[in-house]
Amino acid sequence: MRGSCLCGGVVFEADPPLRDVIACHCSQCRKTSGHYWAATSVPHERFRLIRDTTLAWYDSSPSARRGFCRGCGASLFWQPAGEARISFAPGALDGPTELAMAEHIFTEDAGDYYAPEGPPPSKVQAPERVRASCLCGACAFTLPRPIGGVGACHCNQCRKLSGHYTASFDAPEDQVEWQSRTTIAEFVTPGGGQRGFCTSCGSSLYFRNASGDFSVEAGAVDGPTGTSLDSHIFVANKGDYYRITDGLPQLQGWD
Repeated sequence: MRGSCLCGGVVFEADPPLRDVIACHCSQCRKTSGHYWAATSVPHERFRLIRDTTLAWYDSSPSARRGFCRGCGASLFWQPAGEARISFAPGALDGPTELAMAEHIFTEDAGDYYAPEGPPPSKVQAPERVRASCLCGACAFTLPRPIGGVGACHCNQCRKLSGHYTASFDAPEDQVEWQSRTTIAEFVTPGGGQRGFCTSCGSSLYFRNASGDFSVEAGAVDGPTGTSLDSHIFVANKGDYYRITDGLPQLQGWD
């Protein structure tokens, strides 16, 4: 099986069988992916890097490091220290995975706007302004709490970049106040949008579409968002390894 980041700067191959997918809701995975991350895994002897031109690694803890593309910000790999196997995002694979979702872990750290399985929980109170940041802390900003819901996108681009699928909410960019943005970069997508991410840790932060509309990755918010997931778009392009079980509206494309 072959996989890649969105810009093509990182390409890899993995020989089956692949472990079934594990979804992780820990705060680190939510920060880096912008929602929550999912991974399959293979031993090193069945994994090959074909191109690593833009591959970067971030030591997210003493026991593991995370691999991402410094060109487009795609969240790609998780390498535990001292283990002869590597985990990688099934959303990065170029074709059908023929895998299944095996389990959800660290569910107690899930964001307030969704449930790992089933309908979203009741909304919780959030401050009038919320803080968002990357995993390493080099990028941080505040903005008004969301007034609308969180939308999930399953398009090919979002799955490549996040490693699973994205979840974001609309925000007024002129009311975003940056505390730090020393490592921010923007990748221009094929459709003319711009995705902002941290070049130090790979965290996905925001998206600005070609019309200038601005949205923030829900997983980047440090505390409660005060809102909830309300819809899914581009489900025609969703991964084959997971089901949508929350009962929310599903659109095959944009609308």
